[in-house]
Amino acid sequence: MKKILVTGALGQIGSELTLKMREIYGYDNIIATDIRRTESDVVQSGPFEILDVTEEKAMFNMAKKYEVDTIIHLAALLSATAEKKPLLAWHLNMGGLVNALEAARELNCQLFTPSSIGAFGPTTPKNLTPQDIIQRPTTMYGVNKVSGELLCDYYYSKFGVDTRGLRFPGLISYMTPPGGGTTDYAVEIYYEAIKHKRYTSYIAEGTYMDMMYMPDALTAIITLMEADASKLKHRNSFNVSAMSFDPAKIAAEIQKHIPEFVLNYKVDPVRQSIADSWPNRIDSTCAKEEWGFNPEYNLEKMTKDILSKLRLKSISVTA
Repeated sequence: MKKILVTGALGQIGSELTLKMREIYGYDNIIATDIRRTESDVVQSGPFEILDVTEEKAMFNMAKKYEVDTIIHLAALLSATAEKKPLLAWHLNMGGLVNALEAARELNCQLFTPSSIGAFGPTTPKNLTPQDIIQRPTTMYGVNKVSGELLCDYYYSKFGVDTRGLRFPGLISYMTPPGGGTTDYAVEIYYEAIKHKRYTSYIAEGTYMDMMYMPDALTAIITLMEADASKLKHRNSFNVSAMSFDPAKIAAEIQKHIPEFVLNYKVDPVRQSIADSWPNRIDSTCAKEEWGFNPEYNLEKMTKDILSKLRLKSISVTA
């Protein structure tokens, strides 16, 4: 990767990945795009353009204008929001991906787009879910992700496009607010622990889901994109995870630092049904073997780091 176009650059992953890649590849070599403009560091620190990924030729024209060799396609509607607006989810998630793939095909670019544990369904084995296993999701988001994996496989086998992707678990970050995902509670709980020392979870106790701290997710994307193509057998759907926990387990870890923290429950039936259809814990062996996936953070280390960062953030905001 030398010159990179990022779609959805103001989202949860994009806002941090863009800045990290600018530090690595040069600030002028990462072209950030989104449907809106803000005053964020992403907009201020390097090239930024407004881009609607659903416009058929817009992505091609943008990639050609900047002569990029890589497209990081992150623009998407997430799981809980997609269930509320399924037709919009299909239009954005699949239409945008097709446009990204076509741009990559015509301009001979590498392409990364994330998949998700949402690509699995209730008939998938829940514990140590294998890399290659039945995928019958029951949500629009899951259908989008399975379709996306297959579409990227097709563009690789049919046209030779160097497509790569990861099945992300829930991603936890202190930098950006949640964006409409089922696993957002694992982000919100830290903010509320600092602000109010209590949190009401919309996910039921005992509901285990895979998670990853954002620094590990960013490293995984860059490592995969830099990996030797000849060693990649799965390409567009690597299982990756760093930890698995339920709300009570993360609350117990927070209480080691904030003893007075209280966790309550008010289950959201929509997000709970989505969570129930996903695995408890997936097997990341293929990612470790094919390109060296090696997460640094477990629940204990992540909790200590994120609480310290949020305390500093709240001090700087009030100062």
